[in-house]
Amino acid sequence: MSPSETPVQLDIRKILDLLPHRYPFLLVDRVTELVPAVSVKAYKCVSFNEPFFQGHFPGLPVMPGVLIVEAMAQASGFIVLGSSELDDESRKHKLFLFTGIEKVRFRRPVYPGDRLDMEATLIRHKLKLWKMDCHAYVDGQLAAEAQLTAAVTDRSEM
Repeated sequence: MSPSETPVQLDIRKILDLLPHRYPFLLVDRVTELVPAVSVKAYKCVSFNEPFFQGHFPGLPVMPGVLIVEAMAQASGFIVLGSSELDDESRKHKLFLFTGIEKVRFRRPVYPGDRLDMEATLIRHKLKLWKMDCHAYVDGQLAAEAQLTAAVTDRSEM
């Protein structure tokens, strides 16, 4: 798909086809708008049943900031995993791994019952490295932002 094509949506079945993550670490429920190699919009419905709420924090459940960053990273992975550089067969043998996290800021807490809306836009791509500008919102309010860098590597190299 070229960047000029109509954005696509991904349901949970397609998400599971593209991401290696599974419960309890899959942090994207739906991709609402994907333009491969350009941008993505996705969301995570945050439930009180998430296992991390048992200890973070008892009596005041708050989604851990590192998991908000991970959710943004998983969402941004679709920019890469959906790109035309990877055909369906080669995509099965690739992993998208963090190489850098910069300019992280947490602006508001994320609570059970919130819908975490994530947006990521490609800043640059060079060789195996991809850098994205990421934002997470709750009810239109900025919850977190970061610039994330990741590399695409072969699973066999791990």
